Amino acid sequence: MLANIKQAVLLTTSNRSEGDVGYATMDGDTSGSLAPIAGVDKPFILQWLRWAQKELNYNGLSYVNNLTPTAELRPADKSQTDEKDLMPYTILVEIEKLAIQDRKSPAEVFQQLSSRTLTPTVSSQQLKEYIKKFFRLWSANQWKRERLAPSFHLDDINVDPRSWCRFPILSGGFRFELQELEQL
Repeated sequence: MLANIKQAVLLTTSNRSEGDVGYATMDGDTSGSLAPIAGVDKPFILQWLRWAQKELNYNGLSYVNNLTPTAELRPADKSQTDEKDLMPYTILVEIEKLAIQDRKSPAEVFQQLSSRTLTPTVSSQQLKEYIKKFFRLWSANQWKRERLAPSFHLDDINVDPRSWCRFPILSGGFRFELQELEQL
């Protein structure tokens, strides 16, 4: 409403990692005119904020950089954090690259990530759970990605359904592909 009254652009703050898995509120995170960081993954944003604090002497960022990322949707006593709700962002980005950019199946994603040293280190079973969660959330939340505001794209992956990554709003949710993953 204020953006309309002031004839201004309303910026939204969701990033690509959140968009991948639908970790965004409808008519909150998705209700802007422009999403400057929606095309950028969360680890990059966190790294950039630390860099800006150190190299540009933006000392006010020290408060932000010492926070644990959280959507802050639950009461404070529930100690919600993004990575507890989802998975470590570094792993989410690796799954995203293989699943979305390289179009690998859940089993192929698992096989490739199993041969790498991941940070943080996770068991094979935990990795399977993260992969299943990513594919389930990806397929269930296309409708949210359809509503994200236009964004800038700074690297070679883009999940914007209007310009690069079409995925059906209704799908089988990778049911058979996830069953194949369970067989590994």
